[in-house]
Amino acid sequence: MADIPTPPFAIVSDLEKRWRALTVDETTRATALIDDASQMIVDLCPGYTAASAATLRAIVCAMVKRAMIQGSDDDLAGVTSLQQTAGPFTETPTYANPMGDLYLTKAEKQRLGRGVQKAFSIDMGGGEVI
Repeated sequence: MADIPTPPFAIVSDLEKRWRALTVDETTRATALIDDASQMIVDLCPGYTAASAATLRAIVCAMVKRAMIQGSDDDLAGVTSLQQTAGPFTETPTYANPMGDLYLTKAEKQRLGRGVQKAFSIDMGGGEVI
């Protein structure tokens, strides 16, 4: 029987390998976010126990990167649209995750065994699932 993975599912060096070197302050924040992201997976995706350690690590790092990328020094990282005006020099970025929230994408939920919701109907006459 395989061991059930236990949080946290990643460490700061895993995030740095997938993104960039972090400052001391960023490392502190990333550590907390890794804990939060790992717990979110436990809370929302009971099928996580069947996922590999590599999958859990990759998903936690992606979640944390999305949360940290807004406001980072990366040039236009996390910007979904940019409005510019030539005079008198206006630039307005729109961020994909302006509040820096942790979230799972649909693809990540599928990788964690949560799958996609499917519509169904019940025949009220015979009680069969159609």
